[in-house]
Amino acid sequence: MTDAQETAAHLRTTTGGGPPDEEVSSDGLPIPLLEPREGIPPVVAEAEALAEVVAAFAAGTGPVAVDAERASGYRYGQRAYLVQLRREGAGSALIDPVGCPDLSALGEALSDAEWILHAATQDLPCLREIGMAPTTLFDTELAGRLAGFPRVGLGAMVESVLGYQLEKGHSAVDWSTRPLPEPWLRYAALDVELLVDLRDALEKELDRQGKLEWARQEFDAIASAPPAPPRKDPWRRTSGMHKVRRRRQMAVVRELWEARDRIAQRRDVSPGKVLGDAAIVEAALAVPANVHALSALPGYGQRMGRRQLDQWMAAVDRAKALPESELPQPGAAPSGPPPPRSWADKDPAAAARLSAARAAVSELAEGLNLPQENLISPDTVRRLCWEPPRPADAGSVAEALSGYGARPWQVEQVTPALVAALRSAAS
Repeated sequence: MTDAQETAAHLRTTTGGGPPDEEVSSDGLPIPLLEPREGIPPVVAEAEALAEVVAAFAAGTGPVAVDAERASGYRYGQRAYLVQLRREGAGSALIDPVGCPDLSALGEALSDAEWILHAATQDLPCLREIGMAPTTLFDTELAGRLAGFPRVGLGAMVESVLGYQLEKGHSAVDWSTRPLPEPWLRYAALDVELLVDLRDALEKELDRQGKLEWARQEFDAIASAPPAPPRKDPWRRTSGMHKVRRRRQMAVVRELWEARDRIAQRRDVSPGKVLGDAAIVEAALAVPANVHALSALPGYGQRMGRRQLDQWMAAVDRAKALPESELPQPGAAPSGPPPPRSWADKDPAAAARLSAARAAVSELAEGLNLPQENLISPDTVRRLCWEPPRPADAGSVAEALSGYGARPWQVEQVTPALVAALRSAAS
């Protein structure tokens, strides 16, 4: 039996997870499909019904399970199209943020409660947009990582820890659809059905492993992190951009990307449905002379109408007409160290430090039974090795790690190993 199987078996035994006389899938027997305890709640889409939900959840007790569904790949942006909640004493609720776009009253009612989310960083931005932000949280995905589970998707965690199977198949659907089909609503309601149970089980397991304080520090860091600032020059993140070398070609990418973004925002559709990244790069590489040449490129074929071709050709023409002084410059060098693949040539001593540090972190993470990236950020290790403190002792390394954003538990765990690695590389 693997460490993960032992952990799962221990959790089901100590927490009462899973139905009586049922076996888990690792034993080759079927796992029961989870059903909503109170059925599928009605979708709340009006102010009066929302007020009742706010009152019910304010009167509830204990932590609140929270989830949100977006329409990634279908709609422009990352707004929430369904919010699911569950709390002891209040039951479950499904809220339509299209009909109820301001959930700040609900967020305020739950301000003193611990929020349980799975992969919190994915949902918090869209929840903040509608007035919901936790002061304290418990992230069941991150807890699973810290506890050493190899599969930390919600379905896998519920199955291995609690012995139930969640419905599958609706995670990537268009949640902006109205009305939402009943099977989708069932799926959504089940996403919060056992989050409280999962949280309680994982808390006990983290405590058993001596990692509960680590998890609390991670959760606090997520809850207190400010919203990410808007990306500078987002057009530079076009997939395939590495093929585009010349400044005039970069201008074509920029003009096409910005034209596409305006259209996508106006139509409220995913930009990829307007024009694919691959098509943008093809036009940039070719810099076509006219609409006929553009229509011959991949992504601009027979299915595209003349009006669409004209608008893309207009963007290309704008790029072609720009004076040299207005062409985009090559991407600014990223802050921090260069890509590690160039270290051996640029600074062999730094490359030796990085090799030793990576080996030390890998060994330590394996011993602690958690992923390396959760033990310490790879970017933090790179920055430390590129410009190590002088002298590289425990105090200076710990200070440097804290300056790069490492949490106290991370600093405590990795500092001795990194100090030894830096000294080994130096000698």
